[in-house]
Amino acid sequence: MVKLRLKRCGRKQRAIYRIVAIDVRSRREGRDLQKVGFYDPIKNQTYSNVPAILYFLEKGAQPTGTVHDISKKAEVFKELPVNQTSNNE
Repeated sequence: MVKLRLKRCGRKQRAIYRIVAIDVRSRREGRDLQKVGFYDPIKNQTYSNVPAILYFLEKGAQPTGTVHDISKKAEVFKELPVNQTSNNE
């Protein structure tokens, strides 16, 4: 099963996170399938590759709680077909 989750990067006390599609059995810094965005909590910046996120969501990937909240703020779920929106929110 594939999940969309955060992968920690950056130096000590200055963490930034990549939003990645990764296998559930992999560890947090494990090998990812694809990078689909990043999130900087210090500067409160977010970049999302919306077509890639939509591709993985349509294939059945489950976002973690934090990635779900970030995607909701970026209005990614508005671009999903109507029948799949109720499953992801």
